[in-house]
Amino acid sequence: MSRIEVVREAELHASDSTEGIRRQKAFDLKGIVVARSHVPRGVASGWHHHGERHLYGYLVAGRLRLEYGPGGTLVADVRRGDFFHIPLRLVHRDVNPSRDEEIVVVNVLAGEGATVINVSGPDPS
Repeated sequence: MSRIEVVREAELHASDSTEGIRRQKAFDLKGIVVARSHVPRGVASGWHHHGERHLYGYLVAGRLRLEYGPGGTLVADVRRGDFFHIPLRLVHRDVNPSRDEEIVVVNVLAGEGATVINVSGPDPS
């Protein structure tokens, strides 16, 4: 018989990470990773992408600014309650502009390969 799995907060596992982001996995199945990310107050993460995986996210707490594009000049502002999608291989960084509140994101990574690839920055052009 099938059963419902529950992963308690204390059972989350550390996941591949980027400077400035703490990631914890709940589920890691073939082609799907379900995780939670935290970005502390006032922090900009390192530049990274998710390789051959799409990232779908839901912002639980805080306000998230995603910087990407040529020289990191494009911005997507995400507010509490918003869903967002980061396409394959899109170099970006997570920025928490708040000095008062940590960012908490629930994300689903869909695809194969590494979940995080850290890079020095986006293409300048």
